Amino acid sequence: MRSAGRPTLIARMFGFQLLLTLRTPTTVQVLVSAPLYTVMFLSVTGHAGRHDLTAFAVLAPVLMSLWSMSLFAAGELVTGERDRGTLEGMLATPSAYHLVVVARILAVVTLSTVSFAESWLVARVAFGLTVGIARPALFAAAVLVSGIAMAGTASVLAALFVLAPSARILQNSLSFPFYLLSGVLVPLDRLPHWLHPIARLVFLSWSADLLRSGLGVSPSSGTAPAFAAVAVLGTVGFAVGGVLFRVVLHRVRHEGTLART
Repeated sequence: MRSAGRPTLIARMFGFQLLLTLRTPTTVQVLVSAPLYTVMFLSVTGHAGRHDLTAFAVLAPVLMSLWSMSLFAAGELVTGERDRGTLEGMLATPSAYHLVVVARILAVVTLSTVSFAESWLVARVAFGLTVGIARPALFAAAVLVSGIAMAGTASVLAALFVLAPSARILQNSLSFPFYLLSGVLVPLDRLPHWLHPIARLVFLSWSADLLRSGLGVSPSSGTAPAFAAVAVLGTVGFAVGGVLFRVVLHRVRHEGTLART
């Protein structure tokens, strides 16, 4: 496929998935959990008298929802195409299937940003707390680069689903360990020191820092390295996903196991 056609492919797949997701409410069921997590986290911080952690408690459900939706989309896109019997036809086209998957995951992540409004409204209505965005431009840029990194990284899991539908076990295991290692649930400085280098290999840890800086609860002096880290780790995920797709597709075509369920 010519490179000039790839932006058009991405745009069309992005729009297609937006419409499909809006017409299939079950694909956004994870968003129901964002308000519940917000209530739980704000209740804990409020009971402990740690009102300085309000922004952390509001932001955590948002990042959890975005990553959960990325993982959910990565698995359901391939599984859905396989169940409908359209996966073979899609892979027979000259389009780069890896880009198709990334664009569709990115569309789901974009819709998932509604969790920001959900968490903010819960904090305002249920607890009377207002979380302001001190640096709107920084916050918006952090959301954008984090969403792209999520889509690229989640494509690795999508490739595994092409190879084996049983990869759902891996899908289910990549949620809370990521939340813990990335400092979404617990600030990184509260984790054992030996875990810090490992945590910094998870792009969500840098994304969390950027979003907190956008809210004004963390210093903005280190945002440039954080943006670079998210971009590099997201690019690595995208590249690994692309290579893995090529390897997996070659294998399933050679063995004739593409339609296996």
